Amino acid sequence: MRLDHRVRRLTLAEPLRISRAAMSERDAVWVRLSHNDIHGRGEVVTSPRLALDVPAIEQSLRTVTAWIGAEPHPGGLRERLPELRKRLAHALPVAAAVDAAVHDWLAIEAGMSLYEVLGTPRWDRVPTAYTIGIVAAGEAARTAERLAHKGFTTLKVKLGAGDPAEDIERVAAIRAVAPESELLLDPNGAWDADTAIAVLSELTEFGIAAVEQPVPAGRPDQLAAVAKSVPIPIIADEDAGTRTDLDALPDGLGGINIKLAECGGLDAALSMIEWARGHGVEVMLGCQASTSLSIAAAAHLSAAARWIDLDGHLLLARDPWQGLGGEDGYLHRPSDPGLGIRYRGDS
Repeated sequence: MRLDHRVRRLTLAEPLRISRAAMSERDAVWVRLSHNDIHGRGEVVTSPRLALDVPAIEQSLRTVTAWIGAEPHPGGLRERLPELRKRLAHALPVAAAVDAAVHDWLAIEAGMSLYEVLGTPRWDRVPTAYTIGIVAAGEAARTAERLAHKGFTTLKVKLGAGDPAEDIERVAAIRAVAPESELLLDPNGAWDADTAIAVLSELTEFGIAAVEQPVPAGRPDQLAAVAKSVPIPIIADEDAGTRTDLDALPDGLGGINIKLAECGGLDAALSMIEWARGHGVEVMLGCQASTSLSIAAAAHLSAAARWIDLDGHLLLARDPWQGLGGEDGYLHRPSDPGLGIRYRGDS
């Protein structure tokens, strides 16, 4: 068995601004697990918030190589993935990339689509949200109108940088041109509880589907106060990174946002989905700006989610992988086994 990797620079089609930062590019590290002429693949992208740059990722991959050791078959690695997540607790996105590669390999060997290996329901075509960053209201409206025309039925709106009145104006402008769209709001923890309650109370009239993490992570009291005070489902995001985090969440939330890169992989995500079902809350599948190599792994869990926010590959100037779709507002299950996507080349 062999593990290798490749670094690739990703450029966004347009800079994306959220409440805590703006981004125009990032690096991706593609992981390949090879055995018996079958290759399983995964991806990890750099993240300033998670303190992951390329050297840190490569250092973690050396840990993975030692962890693999003399394991004779990828099937044995799947059983040991919880151990890998513990070893890489400081770098769970790397664990998630290796996790995807292991599952991809096993599914390809079995001639099955990844969702079948995971034991999750069949999916064929699911709508995904598309993220509108923090821009002037007029620009946001033009983007929303274009996306609605292309077929997107769900729009995610970033908020929380500056005057709350500008946030309200942005949402109102989007709603005016996309009256039928489901709107998801995401301040990325930018508000305190009082601000969140005030702003969201103003936005209720626009028929908001849900709001992600309106207050900073680590303040369950504030999260609970917002959830109790506004008639909009509140989704824990930064407060719901791993399965362990979920036990600290307050009652009254509408959902949790599961990101493979933050929880450590597919099996970890399945345990979070099970927790959500047991606690009567909905699931959102989220992502980072990344290629289809990352997005496809999460997409195979889509039948278990209420909200699909898997547009990371759509934010790029060019996605080096193909087969997942999304440009029409819908992700389409690839026909090939495993993750199902194919490399389209560098040109």
